[in-house]
Amino acid sequence: MSKVGGKVAVITGAGSGIGRALALELARRGARVAVSDIDDVGLGETVELIERQAPGAVAHQQGLDVSDREAFLAYADAVAGQLGVVHQIYNNAGIASGRTVLDSEWIVYDKVIGVNLWGVIHGTKAFLPHLIASGDGHVINISSLNGYFAQDELSAYCTTKFGVRGFTETLRIEMLRDKHSVQVTVVHPGGVKTSIATSSVQHAAELGIEVTDRERRRAQVYTDKLLRMDPAQAANIIIDGVEADKARVLVGNDARVIDLIVRAFPVRYHRLVLLFDKLMRMQKG
Repeated sequence: MSKVGGKVAVITGAGSGIGRALALELARRGARVAVSDIDDVGLGETVELIERQAPGAVAHQQGLDVSDREAFLAYADAVAGQLGVVHQIYNNAGIASGRTVLDSEWIVYDKVIGVNLWGVIHGTKAFLPHLIASGDGHVINISSLNGYFAQDELSAYCTTKFGVRGFTETLRIEMLRDKHSVQVTVVHPGGVKTSIATSSVQHAAELGIEVTDRERRRAQVYTDKLLRMDPAQAANIIIDGVEADKARVLVGNDARVIDLIVRAFPVRYHRLVLLFDKLMRMQKG
């Protein structure tokens, strides 16, 4: 029997991509899921998929902007108030942005940090007391291979994903020290087939930032060439890691290979990034 069976699991960013796949797989393994997303349409589609696969598995659904602290705190109270107990939180919601530090608008940093880093902190702090009270809690925070591997034109994204890693590892140490019955896992996905790259262009446009043809081509190359793994496969790897109480889960061969490269060449790997960029430019051409 699955170790998540019968558990109440909260998943943010469940309207698409990895978040949707996590919600579907958790439901398939017998969990009751509380799903949220800022995209009400996408969230509704996820709920419909879950209900077809596992009727009654959706315990709670709500639109949520994870960067809104007060909204997140109220959301945690609503979920716990309705369900009585919460065992797991998957802080998955995330967005990307691709522009140099010199050219990045302040509003982009505010937006990306608000969702990717503050969203994880908000979710963890809002639900942690409930997870402790459950006696069998688990915090799962989604970082990225860019949580240990920096790339040019991804400063906002890398900042948040490195931050998620540090925040999560600190939390794990504290849970061990204080002997709370809460496991803590940081997840580093590689290239998963989601809309995160192309959505970064859309988010920029929504913020009133002019998007260049080069930026559109870069996002499309990422989507076509690098984001390859099926989200369902990624979700299985993540939940298998959660069931095994792993502190760190690498998702995909690219994440594992890059992890080895960074460990072997902690400074010199920067030159490999430049070579990678050269290959990317050839792809665009």
